[in-house]
Amino acid sequence: MNRTVLLVDDEPEIVDLLRLFLEKEGLEILEAHDGHEAWRMIRQHNIDLAVLDIMMPKLDGVELLKRLRAEYKLPIILLSAKNQDSDKILGLGLGADDFISKPFNPLEVVARIQAVLRRTYEFNELPSAPDEVLEQTRIGNLTLDHRNYAIYKNGNEIQLTAIEYKLLQTFMESPGRIFTKKQLFEHVWSDFYHEDANTVMVHISRLREKLEDEPRNPVYIRTIRGIGYKFAKEDDFL
Repeated sequence: MNRTVLLVDDEPEIVDLLRLFLEKEGLEILEAHDGHEAWRMIRQHNIDLAVLDIMMPKLDGVELLKRLRAEYKLPIILLSAKNQDSDKILGLGLGADDFISKPFNPLEVVARIQAVLRRTYEFNELPSAPDEVLEQTRIGNLTLDHRNYAIYKNGNEIQLTAIEYKLLQTFMESPGRIFTKKQLFEHVWSDFYHEDANTVMVHISRLREKLEDEPRNPVYIRTIRGIGYKFAKEDDFL
């Protein structure tokens, strides 16, 4: 199935360059040159992934990301000429799936887009699980629905991005196991770990905000100092 990618940047030469490489990979490309135009495109078309430049006229990438995350689950990659950790943490914290700094190698952008598409849509492409396979995992007040790729707290669904779901699935399928940041990154992001702890830390923080009654005093996702993280076991709530 061909996926549709929306490229949003106010520099036409960047859009043209990425279009050239992405179309060679069989992807359908739509383009916009400011945030308002991108918003209209997303509402009018079935977009599988959006690549957003942060610095754009009318509606910048950060504000567009906020608006999108309020209504859509589609994966989003941010582009930025500002290569600072604070910008990356901000973007990931608002729900971006990846962050790429300019200038970039277009081949790397293509690889990152393909990786995000695989992570996001592989769930829907998996064969139906046989009846004997466990359909749900329950820990505390949380229920992970393996068939519908959803998480519920006290019966109420919590909206997650694909990365957040896969991260939570990794934890809940191995409660009590300690994962290093490297193990989480390579399993969830399916990529080589580049000693970049920020990506994992930001997504852990976002999950805690959504799952925990008191995110600063988590009972589900626990930090193991100097090592990594582990998820609570059902016995912890008895």
